[in-house]
Amino acid sequence: MIRSLQSWLKKRQLDEVSRKKISYIEELTGHPVSQPQLFLRALRHRSKLVESNMRHNESYEQLEFLGDAVLDLIVTEIIFERFATRNEGFMTQMRSRIVKGETLAKFSQRLHLADIIEVGDRVKDQGIQYSTSVLADIFEAMVGALYKDSGYKAATDFVRDLILDNVDLELLEQKRDNYKSILLEYAQSKKLPAPVYHVESLTGPDHDRTFDIVVILGEERYGRGTGKNKKKAEQLAADQTLKMLQRATEKTDSQPQ
Repeated sequence: MIRSLQSWLKKRQLDEVSRKKISYIEELTGHPVSQPQLFLRALRHRSKLVESNMRHNESYEQLEFLGDAVLDLIVTEIIFERFATRNEGFMTQMRSRIVKGETLAKFSQRLHLADIIEVGDRVKDQGIQYSTSVLADIFEAMVGALYKDSGYKAATDFVRDLILDNVDLELLEQKRDNYKSILLEYAQSKKLPAPVYHVESLTGPDHDRTFDIVVILGEERYGRGTGKNKKKAEQLAADQTLKMLQRATEKTDSQPQ
């Protein structure tokens, strides 16, 4: 009761435009907003700060940082439940496909967040509020604000409904793998240096060359790939490396403790 009254009083202090934004957010999330300034901040681009004489932390960037972490956990849980029998490499791959900028930007478009983003007048005509990177950032900031305002369950319900309504997980599962991206994310998760793709040999005439590439991860040499162009050879080498790492993991897991 007290929290509801405090929320009502805070909303009364807002201007008409801000009140409409908060009402729209409540409609989107299905949760009453108790900290309206948190969501208004989540919708404010840093270009607005200079002309409005605001502090550096009054844009969406800190909430985006929080939302990124919360979103990763929520998506990981969804994938873990949906694909319980699949290995870590597959789950990492699926998560990276869902939380990539293009997908998050589409969520923002679906929610019409570009219509309520606050940007500086000097860049508004440039359409910055419609750019993929800003739309992706805003979505993460919204998740962060919802988590802070209403808790993890509210954020989870919001994200889960969006994913299940807008992402075909089965179709996403069948898409061609970007093995280099997956390997890089794996290396980062294990605190390893980024994989190095070393050209072992380059054979054939200029019009018909063959690249032979090996992956170096840390101080170890791993998978090898051969292809008619460097990009294909690197993808094959990354794929081979992931398979080698998976076999090593399975061997370790199968050993008695």
